[in-house]
Amino acid sequence: MRDTDGSGRVAFVLGGGGVLGAHEVGMLRALAHCAIRPDMILGTSVGAINGALYAAEPTLLGVERLTELWQESDLSEVTAAGVLRKLGTLARTGTHLESLEAARARLARALPVERVEDLEIPFQCVAASIERAAEHWFDSGVLADVVLASCAVPGILPPVEVGDEHFIDGGIVNSIPVARAVVLGASVIYVLQVGRLEKPLQPPRWPWEVGLVAFEVARRHRFAHDLQSLPEGVELHVLPTGGSAAPAYNDISGQLRRRRVARTVQSQIDAAYDASRQYLEAR
Repeated sequence: MRDTDGSGRVAFVLGGGGVLGAHEVGMLRALAHCAIRPDMILGTSVGAINGALYAAEPTLLGVERLTELWQESDLSEVTAAGVLRKLGTLARTGTHLESLEAARARLARALPVERVEDLEIPFQCVAASIERAAEHWFDSGVLADVVLASCAVPGILPPVEVGDEHFIDGGIVNSIPVARAVVLGASVIYVLQVGRLEKPLQPPRWPWEVGLVAFEVARRHRFAHDLQSLPEGVELHVLPTGGSAAPAYNDISGQLRRRRVARTVQSQIDAAYDASRQYLEAR
């Protein structure tokens, strides 16, 4: 295969998707099973978390560790105490639901290395700079800080200060950073996504869907533009989720209900793994 014989630089591009990022774990397992090793890993938002963890240990054992982390963190019940704690944070701050310190501590415990430079595979993640109103790519620095900056969803987490700038979720400026992989010299690109690309959008039906639909239009437009701008000779693979894809946009109440289903994360991982492995083996 072209991407395993040394004739092309291979990039894994992991997009954003919040609690739906478990699909990417299944795709990483399929890639590892097929002995496809990246030369670089790029991530946005939850894709930055998954990408950093895989870049630290790009093996099947690394995928199993990532799977365990997803099972431990995502399947906790949405308890009244948890809701009250978050509402208390919102009341104190007026801008966000989660404590930045608590989120950073959880992330630091999960990450096996301290700095981006210590990862086994070269890794970059993107965040949105508030001061410059522009995307910013991190390729060095304290890993917990830069990954947290990439996944600091407005309203959920406060902006993350790195140096003299403040950063928010990278999905706002570049949700599926295919173009960045091209800039870095990738000739074979595997896109790991959570399924939104597989379903058409629909007009919003509820007040909270208005902003979500607008954001989804923007992110899909950027991805479509990047695909149309791919240089000749670049080989692109968008891995499938296997039918457990996300809704056209995030349904908040549906996500909360799904968090109560103990099998959700594993079913997303398994479905994406089966579909992606079948896709890869058919090439």
